[in-house]
Amino acid sequence: MSELPYPGASAEPIAAPAAEYRAPMYPLRFAALAVVEGSRVMWWAAYCLVSWAVGRVVRRDGDPLVRVAALLRRCLLGLGPLYMKVGQVMGTQTGLLSPEATAEFRTFFSELPPMSEEDLRRTLGRGLLVPVEKAFKSFDWMPIAVGSVAQVHRAVLHDGGEVAVKVVKAGVRERLHVSSWALEKLLGTVHALVPPLRRYDLPAHFAELRPLLAGQGDMRREARWQKEVAANFHLHPFVRVPQTYDPLCGDDILVMEYVHGARGQDPERTGHPRPSLARRMQDAFYAMVFFHGLFHVDPHPGNVMFGPGGQIVMLDFGLVGHLTPDDRWNLGSFYYACVRGQWAVAVQRFVRTFVANPEALPAHRKPYEDELAGILRRHFEGRTSQWSTMAFFDEATRLGYACGARASTRFSLLALSLLTSEGFVSQTDPDIDLPRNARRFTDMCSPYMSNDLREKFARDIGRVTPRSMAARQVAARHLVAPTHLDRYVLPSAFPLIVEHAEGARVHDLDGNAYIDLSSGYGPHMLGYAHPVVVRAVQEAVSRGAVNALANPAELRLAESISRAFAPGSKVVLGNSGTEAVQMALRMARAYTGRQGVAKFEGHYHGFSDQGLVSSLFRHSGDARHPRPVANSAGMHRAVVDDTLVLQYGEPASLDRLAAHAKTLACVILEPMPSALAAYDRPFLERLRDVCAREDILVIYDEVVTGFRVQYGGVQHLADVRPDLTCLGKIIGGGLPCGAVVGRSAVVDIVRTSDDPFTDVEDRAFVGGTMSGNSVTAAAGAAVLGHLRAHPEIYVDLRRRTGWLAEDLASHAAAAGLPFNVRAARSIFSITFDQAAPRLIRDRLGGPNFKANLALSYYMRKHGVYLPELHTMMLNAAHTDDDVQQVSDAFGLSIREMADDGFFVT
Repeated sequence: MSELPYPGASAEPIAAPAAEYRAPMYPLRFAALAVVEGSRVMWWAAYCLVSWAVGRVVRRDGDPLVRVAALLRRCLLGLGPLYMKVGQVMGTQTGLLSPEATAEFRTFFSELPPMSEEDLRRTLGRGLLVPVEKAFKSFDWMPIAVGSVAQVHRAVLHDGGEVAVKVVKAGVRERLHVSSWALEKLLGTVHALVPPLRRYDLPAHFAELRPLLAGQGDMRREARWQKEVAANFHLHPFVRVPQTYDPLCGDDILVMEYVHGARGQDPERTGHPRPSLARRMQDAFYAMVFFHGLFHVDPHPGNVMFGPGGQIVMLDFGLVGHLTPDDRWNLGSFYYACVRGQWAVAVQRFVRTFVANPEALPAHRKPYEDELAGILRRHFEGRTSQWSTMAFFDEATRLGYACGARASTRFSLLALSLLTSEGFVSQTDPDIDLPRNARRFTDMCSPYMSNDLREKFARDIGRVTPRSMAARQVAARHLVAPTHLDRYVLPSAFPLIVEHAEGARVHDLDGNAYIDLSSGYGPHMLGYAHPVVVRAVQEAVSRGAVNALANPAELRLAESISRAFAPGSKVVLGNSGTEAVQMALRMARAYTGRQGVAKFEGHYHGFSDQGLVSSLFRHSGDARHPRPVANSAGMHRAVVDDTLVLQYGEPASLDRLAAHAKTLACVILEPMPSALAAYDRPFLERLRDVCAREDILVIYDEVVTGFRVQYGGVQHLADVRPDLTCLGKIIGGGLPCGAVVGRSAVVDIVRTSDDPFTDVEDRAFVGGTMSGNSVTAAAGAAVLGHLRAHPEIYVDLRRRTGWLAEDLASHAAAAGLPFNVRAARSIFSITFDQAAPRLIRDRLGGPNFKANLALSYYMRKHGVYLPELHTMMLNAAHTDDDVQQVSDAFGLSIREMADDGFFVT
């Protein structure tokens, strides 16, 4: 078994998107129902027209808009569940209609007619595996809530637990299926008969929406979504999603825990301030969209309750929208440009994000882009308390319609969700400033640093580091350092400039000392300036610092590495982990004669084109079947597209691997991804077996974990050996170094054949002027020799890692903060996340980026250097006192951050 349970190892398989539900119907029955549905639509349309005409002639008093609203409410109620959703949306819109007209539609939240008790008993009898009396100790046959699709009853289990039983109304699933079919045909007919409407392909738009609308009555699908949403809010301080009781759930029945609270229509009954409730709801809805990618499409007052202490209790997940990682990336990039006032960029990102058929836009579309930029500027910059998603969506859609462009289905669902939720929020607090609260949420959770926050850190950090800040300005004139001074993707606004380092501490130019939790991103396993390393380097330099020629230190290092792995292993030395990966991939292609490479999503293999595919920053596609995506401009497109991207710990990945076996030279992976600080031994075993059967080489990237988690690496803990292992960091003793170690038959592919023609045709060339140089090799051999002679180092690191992880979690729990820590044998990964992430894409998509980034600066105030990327590493130089200081600094920092508003309340 794994030393630490891998986050996804024992969880349910990643759920695929649910297919459209189709109620089982014979063709004749479907035809009959379709005729009835069509007749019903025509009857109600005629009724409305006649009633409206008569009302104009007969009634002269009262608000005509209220009369129209009442008429429309009766029409929607008569048309059935598909159309009632329109009424529920209208019931949330305080800005579209007068309060009296809006009130007409609020009956759709709780005053809809239930099914008969006879139908209810029949549905329960068909859906439960046992009689109602055996399933429940008691069952209230009067519903406590009735919606357009289902009704809810209160029941008590035999163990005394209270539950809510949601039952789909008799015939609703069939009506949804037939109604959506009929509406699709009606839209197609109108589209064909009315030429002006053909510019906008409404039938195609509805065809994309139809599976979601028709499947609302599938309680099994709803239960899956409800559990996923609950997991996303697992550690949230005020959002609650009821637990489901799966053994009692069926196609027509959903059983969940009963939650006591006030209806969404009655916020005053909670005793909690309305402004706080409204802000919390807006925050929760935004979190679903921007961070989870799984959002409630129908968040009206009938689907939300208010629990004790201002809890937001979310119910009814029959309509749920999905945003892919690409959608969230595009959506985030669009809003980021809008917040920064970059309107030309925002226009490009809007088209990429929201337009389903950008090819329909004119080739020379400057007028369109100029007008769209004006719309964006007007809504994001000019309007404040009058913000309306409906108005923004309407204007942008009308502009696209004039050009023949169609909004994507996901945008329509998102707009509907935000439209409904913002209406509900405004009902709860009519005085709420929606855009101001949105900006507060964005500022708190976005990866970039606001001006206010930058000024705060400039004061706090700049006051104690004036020389470092000045040096950074000078460096900007002539140095670009993407790893630290100019960090890629997550810029470091206040980088540390180190004057010297020793043991577990680094000292900046201003004389400030910090306990270092980066270990140079891994190499300094013994700490800085360890005596055995210093002596080895000094001696190697005094002997000439030999490179490009064989030297004794090179031989000692290679022998130490070889002996740490399987008997007969051979070693090739390089200059970095990135080089080691490049060498290993070339060896694999040369050895197998195949070109393909498979890798795992989120696993980092250096900055080469192959290594950066679907790496740390961007992910794409379904979680079970990721798509390759570039993580940098300038990457070779063919390399990206030809990479097979898999999901670590996911059984379907092994099937995909086998299916592509004839083209694959190798699969490369981090056996223990540092972002998760855990490994999955059963998965590693199955991966090895599949690859052995299909003649695919397995390459472990242990550049981080090699000689850190164990002498040799993770493969010794898991007892699962690859064909090749990539090493770096520690094996150089703090100097640039990389290596590939593995089966002699594979590694020998880089050895000369003594025939120059054979070499060029059949052998792989790897090499470098500084590879195996005597200074680096001497330092690396000294470190490995010291680690081999002192196995207690690994015992102490394991103990201190567990101790510190427990302390960090305890501090966060005491402060009531959502927090995740993964730690194993000196490696830590921490996030402020409301969910319980089990995939790297989930862990990197958590909500509080700014808190993750800011923690490093708060910790600095207390004498601890925490890398902004937050892969923390202890080393042998850290003492118990150091670990205690880190723990204390973390506790102080998160309390200060909470006071400064970094966390949702």
